[in-house]
Amino acid sequence: MSADDRNAYEGFTAEERAAMKEHAKEQKAAARRASHAEKAAEAERDVLAKIAEMEHSDRVMAERIHAVVTANAPTLAPKLWYGMPAYALDGKVVCFFQSAEKFKSRYATLGFSDQAQLDEGEMWAAAFALTAVTPEVEARIVALVKQAVS
Repeated sequence: MSADDRNAYEGFTAEERAAMKEHAKEQKAAARRASHAEKAAEAERDVLAKIAEMEHSDRVMAERIHAVVTANAPTLAPKLWYGMPAYALDGKVVCFFQSAEKFKSRYATLGFSDQAQLDEGEMWAAAFALTAVTPEVEARIVALVKQAVS
């Protein structure tokens, strides 16, 4: 394999292009909404609708994560972010759920942006692989979400 072959840019995958198109659509829809209350209500409906479209195992995890985040971090507002359920503070995404199906991955992901207050020393995790939301996993998510908004 030549250096050119190793460095050849193949572009975005179909899934990545679809996520970018979803994000543009989300931004346009948000801009059309009138009041803050209307925006919040529609954004949550959009998140719940996106969760309802997911495959069973992803949907079950996304429903639990939505319930955990909204119960334990009420300052975070649900919104769609690149076609994924996300939770934002002052319009900036703090955490998000990415279904395994989204990018044909073997596991779902609970991710945190640089807005999350998870700093711990010189290095800390900003994303977590999920295969199930057990009571133990749920307790860890509660702790992470609370720390993220502290």
